[in-house]
Amino acid sequence: MAGYTHNKDDHQRRLRRIEGQIRGLQRMVDSDEYCIDILTQISAATRALQAVSMSLLDEHLRHCVSEAITEGGETAEKKITEASDAIARLVRS
Repeated sequence: MAGYTHNKDDHQRRLRRIEGQIRGLQRMVDSDEYCIDILTQISAATRALQAVSMSLLDEHLRHCVSEAITEGGETAEKKITEASDAIARLVRS
């Protein structure tokens, strides 16, 4: 079971809201809206995606990584490396 399962509805709701923001950005470009207004909305969508990613990462650490550490051994090392790599990707983006 995925670590985010108990918050799946919340994540889906947030992602649908972000999807609406992205469609709104497309309409803004189609309507030749002011550049700064579009950039402001891009920033808001980016922050919303970052919030979802941080929530998923937190749940992954608390569920998947925590369970793997309890098991120990190679499974724990794999999950820690996997989480570390995910954090590095998030920091770069």
